[in-house]
Amino acid sequence: MKRVAKENIQIGKHISGFLNDYVPSQKTNSQNTLKSYRYALILYMTFLESVKKVCSSDLKGECFEYKNIEEWLAWLKDVRECSPDTCNNRLASLRVFLKYLGSRDISYLYLYQEASTIPRRKSTRRNIKGMSRQAVKSLLATPDISTKTGRRDMAFMILLYSTAARLDEILSMKNKQIHLTGDKPYATIIGKGNKIRTLYLLPRTVAHLQRYRQEFHGEVPAPEGFLFYSRNVGVYGKLTQSAIDKMLKKRAASIVEICDEVPVKLHAHQFRHAKASHWLEDGMNIVQISFLLGHEHLQTTMVYLDITTEEKARALATLEEENDKKVSRKWKDSTGSLIDFCGLKNR
Repeated sequence: MKRVAKENIQIGKHISGFLNDYVPSQKTNSQNTLKSYRYALILYMTFLESVKKVCSSDLKGECFEYKNIEEWLAWLKDVRECSPDTCNNRLASLRVFLKYLGSRDISYLYLYQEASTIPRRKSTRRNIKGMSRQAVKSLLATPDISTKTGRRDMAFMILLYSTAARLDEILSMKNKQIHLTGDKPYATIIGKGNKIRTLYLLPRTVAHLQRYRQEFHGEVPAPEGFLFYSRNVGVYGKLTQSAIDKMLKKRAASIVEICDEVPVKLHAHQFRHAKASHWLEDGMNIVQISFLLGHEHLQTTMVYLDITTEEKARALATLEEENDKKVSRKWKDSTGSLIDFCGLKNR
């Protein structure tokens, strides 16, 4: 008779499969999102080991039951002093894992069902601060386009603003996703959950991108090469988020005294919010904005743009009308800490 593997080993295997196979291939391309899932599980294992005194040989499904998760959230709040938003993010990540676990072994499905009933922590919503049109205009005037670096920065910022794409979506963009010829040049954006959307590009954006790509990629760009790449690695190495963050803050610092509407601590997401806000000001339909932003739910766009109750009602009415028109794996090691056992060390 085939020997049944111990429960702790099975759960360790599922954690490994979740982080190393399932999330990268089925859930997201974003390294930040993957890190968030990993860190949530690290925190949960830390809690089990330090508070509940669970060792690697004791790991079992009961460790993920409702009561333990509630105690974990309290531990995050009281011991680690995490904000309600952070606690909610950690809970969401753990739920995704438990849903995966239940899909791989039906005997664990109740864990996800229990976790789904745990209420989110109350938090005060913070409005995302975007930028005025003047602030965007001032920032786009900062790159010295007589230099190679200036031309790259200009191409990056104008694409970031004109598409309102997420930073990782731009950094993950490859040459084959940019189509600059024809009557309607466009960019193919691969968003969260590998969802694809098409965004058309205006002539000014196209002109800067054409000049940039010819200079940085040559006459025949490598289709799989990253549009914006690391000079240290080459076209097959993505430009890092930290490099962009440093560049944007440098640009903001150089212009803030001239235009006080530019945020001192500028970050890429403010371009996205600014463009979305400007679309709304120009009278664009909220449903169209939601699609362009790659939001799965219309409510996300409404909250994101801090839309009033009256505007929500108009947006929902519009939505109804439009709908009417068209219907490394460590799990084999049974020694050491829970984090080591589950292969959860940060990379």
